[in-house]
Amino acid sequence: MKTYSTKNVRNVVLIGSAKSGKTTLAEAMLYEGKVIDRRGTVEDKNTVSDNSEFEQTNQKSVYASALYAEFMDTKFNIIDAPGSDDFIGGAVSAFKVCETGILLVNAQQGVEVGTEIFARYADRYGVPLLIAVNQLDSEKANWDHARDSIKSAFGGKPVFIQFPVNPGTGFDGFVDVLKMKYYHFKDANGNREELAIPDSVAAEAEELRNELIEKAAEYDDTLMEKFFEEGSLSEDEIRKGLSLGLKSGECFPVFCLSAKNDIGVKRLMEFTINTVPSPEETVSKTKDGGEVACRMDGPVSLFIFKTNVEQHLGEVSYFKVMSGTLTEGADLVNPETGNSERLSAIYAVAGAKKEKVSSLSAGDIGCAMKLKAGKTDVTLTVPGGEAYEHIVFPEPKYRCAIKAVDKNDDPKVGDALNKIAAQDPTVIVDYSKELRQTILSGQGEQHINLVKWRINNEFKLNVELFAPKVPYRETITKVATAQYRHKKQSGGAGQFGEVHLLVCPYVEGEPAGKTFKIDGKDTTFNIKSQESFDLPWGGKLEFFNCIVGGAIDVGFMPAILKGINDKMTEGPLTGSYARDIRVYVYDGKMHPVDSKEIAFILAARNAFKEAFRNAGPKIMEPIYDVDIITPNDYVGPCMSDLNTRRGMIMNQDMDKGFTVLHARVPLAELYRYSTSLSSLTAGSATFTMKFADYQPVPADVQTKLLAEYAAQEQEED
Repeated sequence: MKTYSTKNVRNVVLIGSAKSGKTTLAEAMLYEGKVIDRRGTVEDKNTVSDNSEFEQTNQKSVYASALYAEFMDTKFNIIDAPGSDDFIGGAVSAFKVCETGILLVNAQQGVEVGTEIFARYADRYGVPLLIAVNQLDSEKANWDHARDSIKSAFGGKPVFIQFPVNPGTGFDGFVDVLKMKYYHFKDANGNREELAIPDSVAAEAEELRNELIEKAAEYDDTLMEKFFEEGSLSEDEIRKGLSLGLKSGECFPVFCLSAKNDIGVKRLMEFTINTVPSPEETVSKTKDGGEVACRMDGPVSLFIFKTNVEQHLGEVSYFKVMSGTLTEGADLVNPETGNSERLSAIYAVAGAKKEKVSSLSAGDIGCAMKLKAGKTDVTLTVPGGEAYEHIVFPEPKYRCAIKAVDKNDDPKVGDALNKIAAQDPTVIVDYSKELRQTILSGQGEQHINLVKWRINNEFKLNVELFAPKVPYRETITKVATAQYRHKKQSGGAGQFGEVHLLVCPYVEGEPAGKTFKIDGKDTTFNIKSQESFDLPWGGKLEFFNCIVGGAIDVGFMPAILKGINDKMTEGPLTGSYARDIRVYVYDGKMHPVDSKEIAFILAARNAFKEAFRNAGPKIMEPIYDVDIITPNDYVGPCMSDLNTRRGMIMNQDMDKGFTVLHARVPLAELYRYSTSLSSLTAGSATFTMKFADYQPVPADVQTKLLAEYAAQEQEED
């Protein structure tokens, strides 16, 4: 393969809902680009994109596949992204390295929730979109519905470049109003003929042509002036206007396809070459806020957007050359760690096919194998270069606990999980010391099941998935005092320490009190010192030294604080972390010989424990902000389901034809919620969740939790 200049490279990501035909379109594009001479199908399990065992077995994409095609002296780099929300990480990574997205809409379904999700991500990353209405050859294809749903979802942004002549099983052509030609396809291999527009659709073609010209003129003042003066624009001028509209995110050109029969694919690729931005028109932001132009003559740098372990190859790192011209044997460094990396060989990639190349220009996409630190989201550059901004992945939506079936395999399972998470940053693995569980988080149950499948099949380990414990917190609701004397004498030097303390709730924004009732009398503390701590598990601890008259030497205060801190890691109700507490140490006793730090640590622990129990202790639970995007038909069932989960619906609004429910839901009620929501809405709704805060649990829930904890302690005893 020759080295393509930056201006002759196009990077596109294929996105859309599941079953919209992305993989089939990728096959047709590779066929047109002469990479393959026979198109595979998902059903026959022989597509270039879906080449992993899991994908072929389940007949769906779970990885973003990097591909290329050579067409009209241009190298197309194509990333076929998964259509399931569970595997959104692949699409998000692709947005980092692609200048254009092709959003597929299933002609049988119109715009779906998944279509909307991908469009939002494209907007967030500033990636221009083309819309391709696919499967117009299907028996249930409905062009009118698809067109209307596109208009409803995207407002005035869609610009219809084409419309089908015979949608349905007889679909064999379309009218292109940019070219003002009728493209008729003679077979299922992309062989077409250009004919005059049939009289039966001439009026519709003329109307859409006028709309196209008006839209193109909107994006450039010069074109607008010419349009007012002459009433029309040339084909090149229309392209110029559409290109400007694309770059600004205000224009979504719409095309007609049957990827299965290679109808419209070549025309889509032609338009992409002539109209969409090339990499040399872009700049990339660095972590420090700088910008790097995508130029062949710049310093060499690349960004790794994906890593994968592939059979017979080991770990493969997929990257985009962000600037300069990368040659094999290049020595680069990771600017964030200073570690060096030699790329002994570089490859152009089309799924499992890797073609060795001598160089890749800025803007091009390739891969390298067995890099020491070539993980996803890593920059490699010449010495002195800057790291690029990291990819911002969505928050996890599914959480479970995982452990090895055989305890002896625990270290191996941990190693396997870390390797998988390094390849897929949307997999989050965390050992919770608090819960004494390994927590595995991802984008949905399908995503987590893929992780389990990989551990079973790639690492040959058996694991068990189960509901995780909830990281509850404990706090207090009123004032209480306690005192404790630790005295130990066993020959020789003894241990002695006595601590009197008062605890009360910490409330954000409320000043600390000084006067409290102790034994029925108002007592005002003389605060000698105050310390405030942001606890690692959330919340606050405020510690006040109110000792007067030297009852306890100031040198023992750190030991008292340590004892309190130790006990806050194990609340008396459920053993959970305690938070949001003020502690006043106001009296005590010490011994000139026997008082030691350990004595005051133990005295403080026990005094704090007793005071906590008497201060109206309350269990608090993590609450999450949950936003559900659902078709209007399922709003009622979604709201009813949230009510059964102790969810509180805060408000709702509309977003491009869908209802968005904004709710607050306890984490304890969200286990497997992604699966339940999919079942409840026939797979048409989706959601996001993000930690909000901790709130007290209802009385009945606290009673249940206390009983469960008591039973657990009894079993352990």
